[in-house]
Amino acid sequence: MTETSYADPPTVSAGGSSADPLRIAVIAASVRDQRMGRTLAEWAAFRAAAAPATEADLIDCADAGLPSDQLLRPGGSAGTPVSSRLDAADAFVFVTPEYNHSYPAGLKRLIDWHYREWMFKPATVLSYGVHGGLLATEHLRGVLAELHVVTTRRVVGLPRPWADLSPAGYTAPTDVTEAFDAALHELTWWASLLRTARTERPYTR
Repeated sequence: MTETSYADPPTVSAGGSSADPLRIAVIAASVRDQRMGRTLAEWAAFRAAAAPATEADLIDCADAGLPSDQLLRPGGSAGTPVSSRLDAADAFVFVTPEYNHSYPAGLKRLIDWHYREWMFKPATVLSYGVHGGLLATEHLRGVLAELHVVTTRRVVGLPRPWADLSPAGYTAPTDVTEAFDAALHELTWWASLLRTARTERPYTR
């Protein structure tokens, strides 16, 4: 987990009216049976929706319904059941475990099946594992950079989060909530900035 305090936090503006909130797609990466990722993603979506002038959309890799990879072409695809939701997002939160020092194959499939939906938007990562899952985050940074995604400096790693699970869901320790809210603050700053840029100064070569 990164530090949670900073002297001069950036001023966050939604980049539009209150009727046009920033849309944050929270992506649950794990597709395993008896996974905890969905529960953690629900907590993350709740925190994201509580940020000023935002709304959250929880996208579960287990329910994405991606086509066969035999149909995959360079630069994404003609569309998937979640393409429009990713395209509508202004920012992303990836909630991912660390599998064998990286992130799950299901998440890589979701990334590879899309291209323009990711471009020129920011992302942060909530990783988890025995040691916080931060190797999954570092592997994601390189992949997301190739897709023109800005990954926030502040990310959060949850060491052994299963200790904070109950039938009622995930109860985050105070330091985790503070760290994640700091990451969201940075994420929404980037989201506002890049939404304005995509609208007023679209990238061209």
